[in-house]
Amino acid sequence: MNTSKIHHTKLPRLAALLAVGVASLGLAGCDDTGGDPRVQIGANPVLPAIQQYLLPPIRIAPPVPWGNDTPKVSQGLQIHALAKGFEHPRSLYVLPNGDVLVIESNGPKAPVFRPKDLITGVVQGLAGAKAKDANRITLLRDSKGDGVPELRTVFLDHLNSPFGVALIGHYLYVANTDAIVRYPYEDGQTSITDKGTKLTELPGGPIDHHWTKALLASPDGSKLYVGVGSNSNVAENGMEAERERAAIWEVDVATGAHRVYASGVRNPTGMQWQPETGKLWAIANERDEIGPDLVPDYLTSVRDGGFYGWPYSYYGQHLDPRVMPQRPDLVSKAIKPDYALSSHVAPLGLAMYTASALPAQYKDGAFVSEHGSWDRTPLNGYKVVFVPFSGGTPSGPAEDVVAGFLDQNSHARGRPVGLAVDRTGALLIADDVGNTVWRVSSAAASSTSRQGS
Repeated sequence: MNTSKIHHTKLPRLAALLAVGVASLGLAGCDDTGGDPRVQIGANPVLPAIQQYLLPPIRIAPPVPWGNDTPKVSQGLQIHALAKGFEHPRSLYVLPNGDVLVIESNGPKAPVFRPKDLITGVVQGLAGAKAKDANRITLLRDSKGDGVPELRTVFLDHLNSPFGVALIGHYLYVANTDAIVRYPYEDGQTSITDKGTKLTELPGGPIDHHWTKALLASPDGSKLYVGVGSNSNVAENGMEAERERAAIWEVDVATGAHRVYASGVRNPTGMQWQPETGKLWAIANERDEIGPDLVPDYLTSVRDGGFYGWPYSYYGQHLDPRVMPQRPDLVSKAIKPDYALSSHVAPLGLAMYTASALPAQYKDGAFVSEHGSWDRTPLNGYKVVFVPFSGGTPSGPAEDVVAGFLDQNSHARGRPVGLAVDRTGALLIADDVGNTVWRVSSAAASSTSRQGS
């Protein structure tokens, strides 16, 4: 099919027809029914045999409004909406004075090269991922720390699919999809009108398959670490399209010069410094289309110069037969991730918790948001989990902390994305389908407040 000659008015209808048939077009003997996700959580996930498909199965969780409902939280916690009515809030950043930055963003319009691109577009639209792109950052100020912001204002706009944010001294760095831009910032400032200065370009279009660029400053403020996702599932667009992608960059703040810090990470969507060891940790979205239980997304420490397999192998040195030619020299060095989160959960937010406001069991562990699957039955993810740490490494099974994003009919009332910890120690969650920022705090804090009132 020569998609370049298809009239634009016919594309949505064609894509819809293609998407309807995808679920039933797997190769003989293949299906999308997954096993128990719990056997794929931890240091040694169960990895079944590969299934290959003519076209991948698709299972959509259609979006529905929250209404008066909220997500469900674990015992000892409570949740309420910090603010609603955003346009696709994707990530969060808390400034030193406690102001919360909400990055409202969506990906740039992707070109259509193949029928699969049409299918992907319509699936994303049906799942609520093609909402209007606000291309802005909104500021919330909650001076009292009671979860009720008294100020909400546009902090910075006219951006280009922003995602990552980092403050170093009096400069705010914003990772657009194609560049890191630096803006002057003073403590307490409620808007930025400066046009900014480009620090360095990032891999962008024309394909820009994984458009989000996560951002993290080094503890001394001399470097920025950038998550740059792949331009495909498994390099089907050619390796030239993957140049310096599927990697974590290290960028020098003074000069803008960069190097690849770690490679073979298909889509590193969040990074944090582990407080006990000072090591860099990241979450990653792994590849699709080889079965409902392959490949587990993961949380891992990141080694300088390390190679993590993509696209040639997964979870260490398990070969992906779709990639030709292979690179046994790289596969022999592929590092097995530290901790599997199970397959297709799509982790998009990471927060190491060092505060003391939540119950004691959450101290020093990691919260991970799981945006949710689109290619397995039953659906997987659609929740925020907590991974306990001890001695600087994961020490037990992940616990569901915030759930209820899927209703009983497998409709998505929300999908969790960015995470942050506010100045009071509460956990903040960006919900890009519910267009809400949720605030999770200790239920004991509410009880104490009532007793003192």
